[in-house]
Amino acid sequence: MSVEITVSFHDRVVGVVRSIAEGDVLTYGEVAAEAGHPGAGRAVASALDGDLAWWRVVGAGGRIIAPSATEQIAHLRREGHRIDTAYVPPMIVGW
Repeated sequence: MSVEITVSFHDRVVGVVRSIAEGDVLTYGEVAAEAGHPGAGRAVASALDGDLAWWRVVGAGGRIIAPSATEQIAHLRREGHRIDTAYVPPMIVGW
């Protein structure tokens, strides 16, 4: 008898986000691709919650697009990122 174990999209996203080291960031699309679902970047946000370092996930081109952008910027700055707030939305400098 074989047992098939299915890992949900949510669980895969959580695993990828937990693997992002302090000071590093990935885009929503990169997280989706690493979770085995390329093209599902928009769905990644639904898996991000308070127990994860959600601020390490940014929009394409380093854009800060989280609903709580001010909090995300503060976290990223603490981890050494420079944020250019002259852009709307703000973005990580040197992306």
